[in-house]
Amino acid sequence: MIEQDSVRLLRECDAGIKMGISSIDDVVNNTNDIKLQNALNDSKIEHEKLKSEIEHLLSEYGDDGKAPNPIAKGMSYIKTNVKLSIDGSDSAIAELITDGCNMGIKSLNKYLDQYKAADERSKDFAKKLIKMEERLCRTVKNYIQ
Repeated sequence: MIEQDSVRLLRECDAGIKMGISSIDDVVNNTNDIKLQNALNDSKIEHEKLKSEIEHLLSEYGDDGKAPNPIAKGMSYIKTNVKLSIDGSDSAIAELITDGCNMGIKSLNKYLDQYKAADERSKDFAKKLIKMEERLCRTVKNYIQ
């Protein structure tokens, strides 16, 4: 049960982190403020590093990870493009990022509850990802008007 819950939790972290990286990619080049752009790029690098660590642990369990839900990814892409076509401001970008972070935090907390038998390393990765998302939210909130 421990291994099964660990793999399931890591797979959800993997899918979530891939979704986060994709979301940052969708908006970063539309920013007007260089500090916001740098913050997003720094967060993307941090996400990619954690993604690599999660994938390494998943490979130890003999698992390939998980892709983000294609429907959720498609809906996110559409929402981003529609919002940016109406309002391409840094405030709109910050709102999109904040919404994504909040959804990720909520999902990860749900999975931590759901997969209670996961090993501590797997739980630590989920908690580290939650902290990254919270930090990104705090960083971009200054751009919301």
